[in-house]
Amino acid sequence: MDIENIKALTFDVFGTVVDWRTSIIRQGQTLGRSKGIDVDWEKFADAWRARYQPSMSKVRNGEMPWTKLDDLHRVSLHQLLDEFDISGLAEDEIDYLNRAWHRLDPWPDSVEGLTRLKRKYILVTLSNGNVALLVNMAKRANLPWDAILGAEVARHYKPQPEAYLMTADYLGLQPGQCMMVAAHNHDLVAASQLGFHTAFVCRLTEYGPNQSTDLKADYDFDIVADSFLELAVKLEC
Repeated sequence: MDIENIKALTFDVFGTVVDWRTSIIRQGQTLGRSKGIDVDWEKFADAWRARYQPSMSKVRNGEMPWTKLDDLHRVSLHQLLDEFDISGLAEDEIDYLNRAWHRLDPWPDSVEGLTRLKRKYILVTLSNGNVALLVNMAKRANLPWDAILGAEVARHYKPQPEAYLMTADYLGLQPGQCMMVAAHNHDLVAASQLGFHTAFVCRLTEYGPNQSTDLKADYDFDIVADSFLELAVKLEC
């Protein structure tokens, strides 16, 4: 791999850059204490995330028109409130809980690693998150993106090719000048098939202590790293 040809690093965000599960659990527990809600917030977080791909699939297959992730999350949240017998929340409280996805904490290496990588590369989101979600997350967590791109800008959810190709196009780059960075094998495979370089960064506890998927790189990606700091070393940053 000729790293001199790479101009931009495009990042998956949920799970790769931020620890969504621990963050959702933490915020749920805070809400539970303040409202007297006795819920297994670990199960709640896992159930919410389990609706992520099925809800986007309805958009991908045309069953629903383009719908941003905030709104898909809100539909799923209302279903979960019923499923977990949570009642008594005002609409503004439900909205605040839904925006928990705007307040996700970065992995311990994320900010330092991204800051090092930014010295040499353009850093861009290539996420299924909508723009407001990603901007608010970045402001809170000090994520040093150069641009917020991905699904909402392309109006296609990964792994649809448009999400990747339009991100490169907005940067004025060819896919081969971009490297997709993700903790998920399927995301990198989709990007690789379109000409992107690929970097797998292991996040062994994204789904909690019993995680059984994406524990290693299952394919011959260009780079495999255990953190963004190791990725920076391998990219000579």
